[in-house]
Amino acid sequence: MTVADVYAAFADQEARGTSPHYERLARAVSGDDELLGLVRSLPPDKWQPNLLFGVVRLHGGPVEDPAAFREYVLTHWPAIAAEVRVRITQTNEAGRCAVLLPVLATLPPPLALLEVGASAGLCLYPDRYAYRYGDHHVGDGSPVLDCAATGTPLPDSVPEVGWRAGLDVNPLDVTDPADVAWLDALIWPEHDHRRERLRAAAAVAAADPPVLVRGDLLDDLPALAARAPAGATLVVFHTSVLYHVPRPRREAFAEMVRALPGHWVSNEAADVMGYAGLPRPPDGGSLHNVLALDGTPLAWTRSHGQAMTWFG
Repeated sequence: MTVADVYAAFADQEARGTSPHYERLARAVSGDDELLGLVRSLPPDKWQPNLLFGVVRLHGGPVEDPAAFREYVLTHWPAIAAEVRVRITQTNEAGRCAVLLPVLATLPPPLALLEVGASAGLCLYPDRYAYRYGDHHVGDGSPVLDCAATGTPLPDSVPEVGWRAGLDVNPLDVTDPADVAWLDALIWPEHDHRRERLRAAAAVAAADPPVLVRGDLLDDLPALAARAPAGATLVVFHTSVLYHVPRPRREAFAEMVRALPGHWVSNEAADVMGYAGLPRPPDGGSLHNVLALDGTPLAWTRSHGQAMTWFG
C-alpha cells in the first residue's frame, strides 16, 4: 500500500462521516506529491494520517484548512518529522468501554483487568463510568458513554473490578500535563464531546491510579498477569493496538494469551486478527473492529466505541 493509498483509505473508511476536517485533509494529502514525499521518508509504521495530524495539532498547527496545513507542514517539517518518529497513536478513548461492557459483564466477578496497550489506562475503569445504549442506561458514574447498540445483549449493571493493570511500551500519566496534551491532540478536531470525556475519565484515573507497567506485550505480559489476585477472573484485553505489532508477533501473542488462565477480550480490525467467515460489516465502507471473546468473534464495533452490531 502506498502512502497515497493510506491517506485515501483513512479519508474513506475512518474520517468520512466522522470528521469532515480530517476527511478533507487526508484527501488533500493523498493527492499532494510533495507532502507524500515527506511522509514517505518516514518508516512505514509512521505513515498513519492521524499520527501526523495529531503531531501538527500538538505543535499548534492548523488542521481545518488543507492549504494552511500544507504550508505549515512544509515550513516546519524537520520538527514535525522528529516528533512523529518518537510518537505513537495512543488514543486512550474511554468510549471503547461501551463496546467492552457487554462482554465484561458476563464474566465471573471480581474481574482482574489487564489491558495490553493501555496508554494512560482510561479503559481500565469500565466499572466507574455510566453508559447509554439508546434508552437503556447502565451505571451512574462519569463520564456517560453513548453507544448505538444493535442486537447486543445489554447488561443491567457494571462489572465488579477487583484489580486493574496496564502494559504499554510508553505508558502515559494522566497527572502529567504533557501526556494529557498528547491525548488531547489525538482527538479529532470536531470531537469536543470526546475532549470532555477525556477530562472526565482522566479525573477518574488520577483519583485512583492503575498499575501501569512499561514493557513488551510478549516479554512482560506473563509476569504482570501473575500479579493478578487469586480468586479474581483474569481478563486480558486490548483495543486497536495489534496493528502496531508485526504479524508473527501478533500470532505469538495470541498463543500466549490463550495459555493464560482467565479470558481474552480483543477489539481489533478484522484483517489484524485474520478472522475468516465474518458477516458483512454495517455502514458500507466505514472502518469497523471485531469484538471477540477468547478468539470467538461476537460483534462489529466502531473505533471510538460509538456503535456496535452484534452477530455472535
